[in-house]
Amino acid sequence: MKSIPLRILAITLLKELGLASLLLLGVSFVVFVILYAAPGDPFSVLLEGQLPSEQALAGIRAAMGAQQSWYGQYFSWLHNVLGGNFGTSLHSGLPVAGELVKVSLNTLYLTLGSMLVTLCIAVPIALYSSMRGHAVAISWPLTMLGYVFSALPVFWLGYIAIYVSVHGFDFFPLSSSGASDGNGWLYTLVPVLVLGLGSGTISEVIRYLREEMSRVMAEDYIRTERAKGASVWRHAFKEGLLLPVSEIIAAKIPFILGGAVIVEQIFNWPGMGRMAWQAAQDRDFPVIMGIALVAAIFVRVGSLIQRIVYTAVNPQGARD
Repeated sequence: MKSIPLRILAITLLKELGLASLLLLGVSFVVFVILYAAPGDPFSVLLEGQLPSEQALAGIRAAMGAQQSWYGQYFSWLHNVLGGNFGTSLHSGLPVAGELVKVSLNTLYLTLGSMLVTLCIAVPIALYSSMRGHAVAISWPLTMLGYVFSALPVFWLGYIAIYVSVHGFDFFPLSSSGASDGNGWLYTLVPVLVLGLGSGTISEVIRYLREEMSRVMAEDYIRTERAKGASVWRHAFKEGLLLPVSEIIAAKIPFILGGAVIVEQIFNWPGMGRMAWQAAQDRDFPVIMGIALVAAIFVRVGSLIQRIVYTAVNPQGARD
């Protein structure tokens, strides 16, 4: 009996990996075409303030492979990426892969921490509302508080957090080195709280989880277990909590990454969002391509985890 779910899980994993490969290929192609067709020249930014001759400029372009056709440049980039080479930054001259590892880990820390903050606030409110009713004197104000936090713009909440940190706690939550300095926990706590509260996810988690838990609690098998005097939590946990939480998190990862761009700019956080912002200003195409690919991987990994959870909980539904 145990081999059947494992086989279904393996098939689901292979399908998702195949879809992920096609998705990453499509994302890289679309982003490359947009960058190639966009106005502006990265070499003009790279040589700003200098007056090179046309012959010198042509030599630089040829050395960096810009003389190829657009599809030749794309396939050359794709071949290098498959070999683990994401190219070299036009601005810093450093390998893109090494820089991506550093900033992606910082962004991953920020996003996972913000998800934890969101779940710690939204899940208890949703469970209490579904068990006791939305009109209860405690659940209604808590739900409204979650909606208020979701309605606050993340950039406004970030500047308010900076003001409170400076005037209330006498520390400045900005650092060029982020979590790498001695007081890292101070610099990481405030941005994580801001993104967790202001990403707009709290209200959606509360609403979706409350509806799903209420639906599960009204199922016949739950009523049967309750009539027997058994604990219904063990039976309602998978379908009423685990599946909805994994679904909403997978769906909100792109929005959280978008909010992370703003938070990283406000708090000078050394993450992918801040790096992408600077690369867009510098027209640093290798860095932009690398960040787009890593962001797509983050989104797809969230979807993959959600599918694995669904298959493990409901293998028959995954087979169908």
